[in-house]
Amino acid sequence: MHSTLRPAFVLFAALTLLVGVLYPAAVTGIGKLAFAEQAAGSLIVNGDRVVGSRLVGQSFSSPRYFWGRPSATAPMANNGGASGGSNQGPLNPGLADAVQGRIAALRAADPANNAPVPVDLVTASASGLDPEISVAAARYQAARVATARRLEPGRVDALISAHTVGQSLGFFGEARVNVMALNLALDAEAQAKR
Repeated sequence: MHSTLRPAFVLFAALTLLVGVLYPAAVTGIGKLAFAEQAAGSLIVNGDRVVGSRLVGQSFSSPRYFWGRPSATAPMANNGGASGGSNQGPLNPGLADAVQGRIAALRAADPANNAPVPVDLVTASASGLDPEISVAAARYQAARVATARRLEPGRVDALISAHTVGQSLGFFGEARVNVMALNLALDAEAQAKR
């Protein structure tokens, strides 16, 4: 029995060291060297404090700010520990009711806007944490934000254009705008006017 346990214990210890210590340490080290910002959480710093991450959406409700995609995480919105979609299919009455409620809220916040509501403003992403919106979703909100901030609409459009990121590698995905970065630019614009 002793002759059987010893090789098993040695193999267990060797695999624990290899897979539980050396491999994670190597991957973490390579990640920190090759992708330092991402490995640190892609944090956004405003002044001397961390205000968010480029990778996780945040909720904005003031008409002075651009609003991101709805979050499907529970019990609170944009909860990184509860990442995941709502798992509601297109025929689910709960999803249809939620979308109609979100459309009504957008219409109430900007009654003069009769444009079609972009789908990413009323549906959550698969992760429930999406920090970006489409350019169409940003432009849909531009007039409301310009009015609330007493800015020229052209200035808000310029900020949207300045914060638009194109397709990844020129062909993956679509052009998009990071909501947090755009809202921080709006705040910086307000600070500059003072």
